Amino acid sequence: MDLARTEVTPRARKKSRRGDAARFGLMALPVAFFGVFFAYPVAAIVARGLKVDGVWQFGRIWDVLAQSDIRHVLWFTTWQALASTVLTLLIALPGAYVFARFDFRGKQVLRAVVTVPFVLPTVVVGTAFLALVGRGGLLDELWGVRLDTTVWAILLAHVFFNYAVVVRTVGGLWSQLDPRQEEAARMLGASRLAAWRKVTLPALSPAVAAAALMVFLFTFTSFGVVQILGGPTFSTLEVEIYRQTSEIFDLSTAAVLTIIQFVAVGAILAVHARTVRRRETALRLVSPEVTARRPRGVGQWALLAGVLASIAVLLVLPLAVLVQRSLDAPDFGYYRALTSDDSGIFLVAPIEAIGNSLQYALAATAIAVLIGGLAAAALTRRAGRLVRGFDALLMLPLGVSAVTVGFGFLIALDEPPLNLRSSWILVPLAQALVGVPFVVRTMLPVLRAVDGRLREAAAVLGASPWRVWREVDLPMVRRALLVAAGFAFAVSLGEFGATVFIARPDNPTLPVAVARLLGRAGDLNYGQAMALSTILMVVCAVSLLLLERVRTDRTGEF
Repeated sequence: MDLARTEVTPRARKKSRRGDAARFGLMALPVAFFGVFFAYPVAAIVARGLKVDGVWQFGRIWDVLAQSDIRHVLWFTTWQALASTVLTLLIALPGAYVFARFDFRGKQVLRAVVTVPFVLPTVVVGTAFLALVGRGGLLDELWGVRLDTTVWAILLAHVFFNYAVVVRTVGGLWSQLDPRQEEAARMLGASRLAAWRKVTLPALSPAVAAAALMVFLFTFTSFGVVQILGGPTFSTLEVEIYRQTSEIFDLSTAAVLTIIQFVAVGAILAVHARTVRRRETALRLVSPEVTARRPRGVGQWALLAGVLASIAVLLVLPLAVLVQRSLDAPDFGYYRALTSDDSGIFLVAPIEAIGNSLQYALAATAIAVLIGGLAAAALTRRAGRLVRGFDALLMLPLGVSAVTVGFGFLIALDEPPLNLRSSWILVPLAQALVGVPFVVRTMLPVLRAVDGRLREAAAVLGASPWRVWREVDLPMVRRALLVAAGFAFAVSLGEFGATVFIARPDNPTLPVAVARLLGRAGDLNYGQAMALSTILMVVCAVSLLLLERVRTDRTGEF
């Protein structure tokens, strides 16, 4: 027995060292990418704001926090994020149940429709609600009611944007829970509510918590929605960072707000990481059988009708009003106006923003798939705090100020050896930072589902790590890779916070063009913004419908 132990241990150690080397090799490029194009720009703008004559001025943090208007921004940012999260859960959880348990005609198309708002740029979301609740909007025309520059417009827009997060995250788990467990509890005398509270809810709680944390994260860092709908009255941390950077030119205050947001987002992601690990444990314990069936009884049909009505009012109506507003001018006048040069806003015709955005998004997708694919492969080999820290690093761009990253690009990447300030690649690099987390979250569940013994057998037969990936992993994750690329493309297409700083006037992107048109008075500018937003919405929707065709049950949700 001792002899066997002495023979196996060196082999196991050699195998472990080989696995560590492969893991670190896979992590090298993503770590370098995030170090150069994320950590370095953020650190540069923080240093520019808090470092005077080579000395750090950390006392500036307390000076900024002592300002009443800044404290109000912090309070509003936290309060509206909590309110948006609670409201989204209340409205979307019935939808998660319907998509998980009911089978009905048009379900797959409706799933894509529900997900469209999530991949839309926040600028388009704000524009859609502006057309619905703003001056001259549908509510204003019908009942004389305006909700723009009110907190309700912001909260409803956040529900619109995050509805799919709850439906896919919670509904994805709910569809895998065996309903016979709840039925058994009812047979033992428990009421329907008691059985759900004691059996189903504990199993769902990790997914509900994960969805709530993601919604809170997205709304805590909200920018485009608040920028358009909040007006001068409401400002989140992200909006205030933009205002301090681009309007007041107070880099010191912007740096302090960036640090505060970074700390808050880091805490949120730490909680989210623990929740995800709990969720993965729960997923391994549930039945994988298909549980959806046609609604039965008046109650279930009423629930389905209620969910469909809420989707129609909250998700479809704003988009329909957006399209209608873009067609207000006769003979597609707003769309035809997009082909005319207007040097007051751009150096080119607004229509050219479409081609620019598509080119940038394709380049960003290629970068995101490369970096995200390597990162997901590294995370497949689970090990210790180092890998968990690497996982958290990949999520940070979703929460750290995109405004800070964009302005940091201009400050940090303007001298050799990385003088990229005038290069076209700057925009795709910024967009790829946001796309990488979606690639990782889509591919990781599938990669972890691959039987490790297949990799080991290939390695024993002499295959290199690259050949193992090419011939074992890639054939199994090809469809997930397509889904990941689609999500990265849609997210890159709509990135606004960083791009608004680095997109040149002669090469504007669609979200930047929409925001600049909305910033000018006049019906023609407003109509062109609606037309461009409609075009961007259609491109995102088509991308998502294509994703639904290649999506499999083993691909990740978010």
